[in-house]
Amino acid sequence: MQRTKDHMLVFRRTDKLELVGYCDADFAGCADTARSTSSFVFMMGGGAVAWKSVKRSTIATSTMYAEFIAFYEAANHSSWLKNFIHDLRIVSSIERPIRLYL
Repeated sequence: MQRTKDHMLVFRRTDKLELVGYCDADFAGCADTARSTSSFVFMMGGGAVAWKSVKRSTIATSTMYAEFIAFYEAANHSSWLKNFIHDLRIVSSIERPIRLYL
């Protein structure tokens, strides 16, 4: 932590801030346990504001199921993020739907 105290998030100045999410999963990516990893990142103003990557505790039975789990997690987090940003009252454009790419 001491070495990274000077690191910071930097955002471009823009009149229209938009929250965009990206999510993905790998089907049975772990060779030992056959568990999938799902991850997402949310970008706003050219910088990442939220992200997560986790090896799933359950084994997905198909690629579609692994992708569905990743999308569900990202959609759930996007709902929380939208409410959080709205409550901060700093971005008026958050009323629009959040684009989430798979």
